[in-house]
Amino acid sequence: MGKVTVILGHYGSGKTQFAVNYALRLADLHKNVILADLDIVNPYFRASDSSEPLKSRGVRLIASEFAGSSLDASVIPPAAQAAFDDPEARAVFDVGGDDRGALALGRYAGNLGGASVWMVINRFRPMTSAVDGALSVMRGIEAASRVKVNGLINNSNLGAETTPEDIISSNTYAAEVSAASGLPVVMTAVCERLYDEVSQNVPSPFKLIIYPKKAWKL
Repeated sequence: MGKVTVILGHYGSGKTQFAVNYALRLADLHKNVILADLDIVNPYFRASDSSEPLKSRGVRLIASEFAGSSLDASVIPPAAQAAFDDPEARAVFDVGGDDRGALALGRYAGNLGGASVWMVINRFRPMTSAVDGALSVMRGIEAASRVKVNGLINNSNLGAETTPEDIISSNTYAAEVSAASGLPVVMTAVCERLYDEVSQNVPSPFKLIIYPKKAWKL
C-alpha cells in the first residue's frame, strides 16, 4: 500500500467506520499515522466522533472546525497537508459521502499519484444496491474530486440487524461491481460480532470494531 489511502463512499456506506478502523490497523504497523477527516458535508457520522480510541493508539486526527456546517466544501484543515509533507507519515483520508463532499479532495488531486483510493460499497443502501447505481456514485465522486478510484471495499451490512448470510451473499454483488468497474475488491468488511463466523467465507476479510460504542452504520 502507498503512504496515502483515500476512503470514498456514499452516505450510509460505512466509509467513516472503515476509515477509523483502517487507521487504527495502520497504527499497529507504523508509529506515525494520520487520519484526515475531509467529510465536512455530513455531520452525523464523523471520524472526529472516534477521537478517543484514535488518540489512545497514537493516531493523529485532523478535522475541520467547519465540518457539518453550510460553509463551502473547499474549507478544509490546512494541517491535512502534513499527510504529504511528512515522509514518515501514513495517512488515511475520509472523504465526504457524495460528489459534493469529494470536492474537498480535489485540492490534493495532484499529490495523490500512487495513493490507494478505495470506494466503500454497500448493497443494502438505496443508491448503491445495484451495480449501475454503485458505478454512477463512483463516477460522480471521481468527476468531482479529479481522482480515480483504484479499489473497492465491500461493506454490505444492515447495521445491528446484519446476519452472516447478508455478508456472505454480498460476495456476488461485490464481484459484479468489480467486473463492471475493472477494479479489485480489496477487502470485505465484517463487523466484530460476526467475524469469526463469516471470515472464512468472504474474500480478504477485515474486522470492523465499533468506535465509539453507539449506533453507527457499520
